Amino acid sequence: MYTRAKLIAQIRSKKSFLCVGLDTDIQKIPKHLLDQPDPIFAFNKAIIDATSEFCVSYKINTAFFEAMGAQGWESMKKTFDYIPKDCLSIADAKRGDIGNTSDQYAKAFFETLGADSVTLAPYMGNDSIAPFFKYNGKFGIVLALTSNPGSADYEQQKIGDEFLFEKVLKNTCQLGTPENLMFVVGATKPQEFEIIRKHAQDHFLLVPGVGAQGGSLTEVVKFGRNADIGLLINASRSIIYASSGKDFAEAAALEAKILQEAMAVYC
Repeated sequence: MYTRAKLIAQIRSKKSFLCVGLDTDIQKIPKHLLDQPDPIFAFNKAIIDATSEFCVSYKINTAFFEAMGAQGWESMKKTFDYIPKDCLSIADAKRGDIGNTSDQYAKAFFETLGADSVTLAPYMGNDSIAPFFKYNGKFGIVLALTSNPGSADYEQQKIGDEFLFEKVLKNTCQLGTPENLMFVVGATKPQEFEIIRKHAQDHFLLVPGVGAQGGSLTEVVKFGRNADIGLLINASRSIIYASSGKDFAEAAALEAKILQEAMAVYC
């Protein structure tokens, strides 16, 4: 069971609101790990060991594991099990479907894999993600305003006087509370955080895009922070692929530490 209070306590204790993204690509991990029985898990384990003192969350991008079939699912399960219990574990799966299908997705990620939270795609409507909010001590993290250029195709279109992403925010807030509902908001659109906060004042926001994608930590904090910080800043490639050599874990730790120290002034 993972609670909002526990997350806030970790942020205050570690003086960090960093989420390390495990977008683990077999083509990009250091070559010397390929001799390991499970190279993907060996890489993830080393990254977690090196960065856990600097972050409060880990986000597993499930696509990189699912692409490897049964072995990938085994590596993903081992990684979820290895994430320290004081850190929020996120399955970045972007699930959402109707009826029993959504029930099974929720069971897969919350029961079978043991994730604390999962990212959700809300565009089939509230009934497509409602099953994820039936689990005590688990979070649904709903896509609100993403950082990709294609967000302009739908999310940023206006319906009447509001953007579509605003309607998603307001409607989704009927499913949960800040105790079990978060939103994904891209770091490359910092000014829009003011609109986000109008509808989700107390919710945590998972913010990808800082680091390799060019988002600004300073801008995100300026526009998106609330009384409890209310942000999980995700950095993936800039940390986990900081080095392709045998020093990859040490290099990851250094990058995570740099971000943690930049966050500490706000905690």
